[in-house]
Amino acid sequence: MKKKSGGTEVMHALEEAGGARSGVARAVSGQTGVPEATLYGVSTFYTLLAKPDVELRICQGTSCALAGAFEHIAEARANGVKVEAVSCLGQCDRAPAALDARLEPVIWGGEGHVLPADPELPIDLGGADTAEWSALEKAKRIGAEAVIDEIRAAGLQGRGGAGFPAHIKWSGVRSQAETERYVVVNADEGEPGTFKDREVMLRRPHRMLEGLAIAAWAVGAKVAWIYIRGEFQACRRALERALAEAKPDLEVRFYDGHGAYICGEETALLESLEGKRGMPRLKPPFPTEAGLFGKPTLIHNVETLACVPAIVERGGDWFRGLGRTEAGSKLYCISGHVEKPGVYELPIGVTLEELVQHAGGYVGTPKAFSPGGASSGFLPMAFRDTPLDFKSLQAAGSMLGSAGVVVLNDSVDMAEAARWGQVFFEDETCGQCAPCRIGCSLQRQSIDRYLADRDAEHLAHVGVVHGEMDEGSICGLGMTASLPLLSAMKHFPGDFV
Repeated sequence: MKKKSGGTEVMHALEEAGGARSGVARAVSGQTGVPEATLYGVSTFYTLLAKPDVELRICQGTSCALAGAFEHIAEARANGVKVEAVSCLGQCDRAPAALDARLEPVIWGGEGHVLPADPELPIDLGGADTAEWSALEKAKRIGAEAVIDEIRAAGLQGRGGAGFPAHIKWSGVRSQAETERYVVVNADEGEPGTFKDREVMLRRPHRMLEGLAIAAWAVGAKVAWIYIRGEFQACRRALERALAEAKPDLEVRFYDGHGAYICGEETALLESLEGKRGMPRLKPPFPTEAGLFGKPTLIHNVETLACVPAIVERGGDWFRGLGRTEAGSKLYCISGHVEKPGVYELPIGVTLEELVQHAGGYVGTPKAFSPGGASSGFLPMAFRDTPLDFKSLQAAGSMLGSAGVVVLNDSVDMAEAARWGQVFFEDETCGQCAPCRIGCSLQRQSIDRYLADRDAEHLAHVGVVHGEMDEGSICGLGMTASLPLLSAMKHFPGDFV
């Protein structure tokens, strides 16, 4: 494998030869020179390689579970279909979601919704997408430092979940003495309840790509990688069409993920790009200093980059002023028990009640919601008027995360809902950290034993296990993996008696 080719060659060879089937690792080792043990480890790490013969992948995430996914799984198995119950497929607004053997969506639910076209919105999912790219032209006129100043003035924080100030990353990469630099797009969206990046790539691919081109130019990178979910085939096609239209002066390379939620963590993504198992790195050094191939690397998710063109065109102060409690607008996903699941671009700091108004109202009597995907746990409806922003939700013991809001009505047993979250984290832990690897399994086992006989003694050590996971995990997965169960126990004690 060539040093700077990323993992593309190895992954393609594994795919073509049959993933984790017997003898594949040895054959690909002979082709590439990569050790057989390494290839075996890679092919068994990623679900799309580890299980190449699956005919139908059905999501068992929260929104899909609410929409009857388990009934679909049982029916397909009864009909002799090779089915895999998988983690979130990024189709929560279309629940229940599934993918066929070609990784194309099987739509049993309806299509999701977005707001009508509005040029005052930075991303404007309902608007027309064009290859005009006037923001890039302006960026080159005003200069890189001025562009970074506008990103700073905008208060743009990473929209992937961490909320880290974007301008600090840009300045960090630009200031490095090493001149070989990269920009990497994290398009590996996989948090249950989250599907906003999918909609950006499908509806406004030029927005994201122009933001990528501006970022690469500003930090001095000549090559960009788009790490896109392997399950997002339509998104890749949309981006490829847009690139062909725009013809940017930037080398853009695509890399298909192979089914590992952990690769949404930026350093695990880099490991995967380099053809390895997607396991998070210890930091420091941070990617801005030593990222892809050890070079300075700027990593942003899709939504973050899609905000950039409007900031450059209209100014950082304008973007900051769009927010209510914090800076800017935000793409809020909402699914579950609402009439019109979808992605709504609204001022950051709106409440659940306001978001649900856009989504057509509740289905049934609301009982609980997750404000930021599985990692945020559950909140009761007493928090329905809490601003959906980074600080307010943290104060409430939750998090905004990727703003994947899921509403659950009073037909749901929160102990069952907690189990859905614990199954997800047990499936998706990379296994690198013993506290996370063991703890995710223990938490799932605890809720399973409780559901079997409703004996609260089975949950006595959940808090202790969480403490070990929080203290001993390298990345955020282990730190938050217990929150579905802990928050359900805290806020809904009536469902645990």
